[in-house]
Amino acid sequence: MEDLTDRRTVVVTGASSGIGLAAAVDLARRGDQVVLVGRDPARLRDAGQRVRDTRGEQPELFRADFAVLDDVRQLAERLRAAYDRIDVLANNAGAIVLRPVTTVDGFELSMQANHLAPFLLSNLLRDRIGRMVVTASGAHRSGVLDPDDLNATLRRYRPMRAYGTSKQANILFAAEAARRWPDVPAYSFHPGVVRTRFGNESPLVALGMRLLPFRSPERGAETLVWLANQDPARLTSGGYYYNRRPRRPLAKARDPQLAARLWTASARAVGLDVG
Repeated sequence: MEDLTDRRTVVVTGASSGIGLAAAVDLARRGDQVVLVGRDPARLRDAGQRVRDTRGEQPELFRADFAVLDDVRQLAERLRAAYDRIDVLANNAGAIVLRPVTTVDGFELSMQANHLAPFLLSNLLRDRIGRMVVTASGAHRSGVLDPDDLNATLRRYRPMRAYGTSKQANILFAAEAARRWPDVPAYSFHPGVVRTRFGNESPLVALGMRLLPFRSPERGAETLVWLANQDPARLTSGGYYYNRRPRRPLAKARDPQLAARLWTASARAVGLDVG
């Protein structure tokens, strides 16, 4: 009989499709107990079946909409109740938002879904997490992050600028988490330009996703899986990676003072103790 006592528990957000699902399948194939978090119940069930077909056992499924911070708080409570330890938290959920949208919590949607929600989830699970991996993007170069105004991109809205701003936040969050939580290795990475469901609301973007030479989700997930498995002694906690190698992000995205300001602003935004 297989010994399950040493199996890792890996929580993957945004696991219904794309990079998250590809990573979950790969991690399950390697023997991890994967936990899938997604927004759409039907796609989440389909993703669970994909993992089951790979591993032969049904993964746990948790539905949560990162556009609603109360969903994130409830998700954290349910995960805490279910698992004494989360060996890897893969903060992968994200979206490109094609038009200006303000969430019920009062934030620009891509900033909330891509940064504030995973920031809140990670903080609420902090004492359970063994390692954290954050899906960032080379698109961080188009960002204009201002911790004093997390809704700045709502003015004269441009989708890629808003997305890039949230991806700057991802890189800074992982770096600052590594400084504040020295016992929790934390990494961010660029998956490459991956063919996913991003931008499906736009027929033009969807057509481009089908026709242009994007990476497959499996290729995009390779660095996530690698960071989840690599010996931390061989990695730099707080580092940014691409193609399983360390990379230097844009100067603004490696500014420790900006990262500290963002942490404080994010904690205030989601109602956490700023200390």
